[in-house]
Amino acid sequence: MSPRSPSVNEELRRRSRERLLQATVELVDERGYEATTLGDIASRAGSARGLISYYFPGKRQLLQSAVHRLMHHSLQAALEREPVPAGVDAGRERLARAIDAILGLAQERPLLMRTHMAGILTAEGFIQCPEQQRLAFLLRDTVERYGAEDADTDYRLLRALLMGAVVAVLLPGAPMPAARLRAELFQRYGLDWELGTPPGEGPEPPLEGPPPLQDPPPVEDLGPVEDPPPVEVLGPAEEPPLAGREGLVAEG
Repeated sequence: MSPRSPSVNEELRRRSRERLLQATVELVDERGYEATTLGDIASRAGSARGLISYYFPGKRQLLQSAVHRLMHHSLQAALEREPVPAGVDAGRERLARAIDAILGLAQERPLLMRTHMAGILTAEGFIQCPEQQRLAFLLRDTVERYGAEDADTDYRLLRALLMGAVVAVLLPGAPMPAARLRAELFQRYGLDWELGTPPGEGPEPPLEGPPPLQDPPPVEDLGPVEDPPPVEVLGPAEEPPLAGREGLVAEG
């Protein structure tokens, strides 16, 4: 039996890595980060436990790569959805779809995306991996087609805005509505609400500053307030006379 060619070996390694990434997304989305072990991931992927260490330094790096892969696939599917954006407004449509794709992941997979964002803020920080680079290429290409003069700078700004929006959607105890964040991003980039995939609840009202303050509720009329009774003014208290020298001697 002849040995496999280098290209066949490379394809097998790629498939093995993809299975690990997919298993990570599934398990963390189901159980959470702490409850998911590397052994669980290897078992779900049908791989040996030691193979994970061959591809990834640890579980946190594995999770970042897995989520970046998911984000890349979601963004690519949104950009390639029929009808494919074309014409003079193609760049604006692509940017709208990109925003919707990332916000959609925050709504569809809150546990997974919250865990991902928490990991980025830890000591490991933002990991540059092949999956992240593919995602970055798509976002940068989207910004460039939108018409950005400095695609590199504008891509980093868009990435920061999207990350901030995801955090705002998932913030425990004080989440922001995704539709409101979408309206803010669309306003910043001059995008019509009908572009992309608008939420089902209908168009967001235009942003024209904060809503007007409401008048406070009327206070119940309890009738005239009676004056308090006069306070008796007491004169100064008289101090007892000081004993003279003779008195002090007598007491001694």
